Amino acid sequence: MQEIATINTGSIANSQPITSNMMQDFINFIDAAPNTVDTYTKALRQFFGYLSFKGIDRPTREDIISFREELKIEHAAATVQGYMVAVRLFFSWASSRGLYPNVAENLKGAKITKGYKRDYLTSKQVKKILSTIDTSTTQGLRDYAICALMITAGLRDIEVRNLDIADMRTLGDFTVVYLLGKGREEKAEYVKVVEPVEDAIRAYIKAAGITGGKSPMFISLSNNSKGNRMTTRSISRICKNALLAAGFDSNRLTAHSFRHTAITLSLLGGKSLQETQQFARHSNINTTQIYAHNLDRAKNNCEETIAKAIF
Repeated sequence: MQEIATINTGSIANSQPITSNMMQDFINFIDAAPNTVDTYTKALRQFFGYLSFKGIDRPTREDIISFREELKIEHAAATVQGYMVAVRLFFSWASSRGLYPNVAENLKGAKITKGYKRDYLTSKQVKKILSTIDTSTTQGLRDYAICALMITAGLRDIEVRNLDIADMRTLGDFTVVYLLGKGREEKAEYVKVVEPVEDAIRAYIKAAGITGGKSPMFISLSNNSKGNRMTTRSISRICKNALLAAGFDSNRLTAHSFRHTAITLSLLGGKSLQETQQFARHSNINTTQIYAHNLDRAKNNCEETIAKAIF
């Protein structure tokens, strides 16, 4: 269906040009988590860069659609969707302030295919990855502890980055780590740390000489930033290097694949959808259901049945 423009072109011509100062005022106005603010900032910088390159200072609805279509050439649907959310919010804000008409109202982003863009690993593949990490050095002990924790507890790289020594505590008969979960402002959620992973973490902490409960659990060991909290980029790189060292060279296998692996292995191991939702800390069970749906399709042997009938 063709999108219906509702903006009076005359009102655009009579409006002041949009400027980078407007963008900064909007960024300062946003009341959201730092990661969300960073995402919107990146998206709007790209949008304003596009307008500058095209020589546009009074964008129309058609200009935004052209920007969206250009994004689709080089970016994944999820990225396009995120960028368009930022653009829509910017023009909604500008309109509410009387600065510029809302030319992005009701514009769609990009259709996102139901499913996940990252693959998961089998239990045998996980064992191979962990076995290739050299734990004879402090760095190796750290890298092993990070990978093992992410794989067994389904942690995101940002959650690993935010861990402090004091976050590993005893709860009942278990050792747990409290997390700053996705979209949360305090460390109220926790995951259990199985004994082999706890041993790996404690061995690394001892070798690194980390003391003090408020100290970051995982620190940089490089000369330039030694002792500082690790970045998510460094954690992702550690996971990717472990994958490559084990022979798994695929752009569909990343640090986030470790989280997918944990959730998938939970379901394959017989845990219910509700148990796995709680483990994965999914706010909506429909997210967990996608994993179950993908596994159901994998167990569907229609192709083999057809092949037997033919061959």
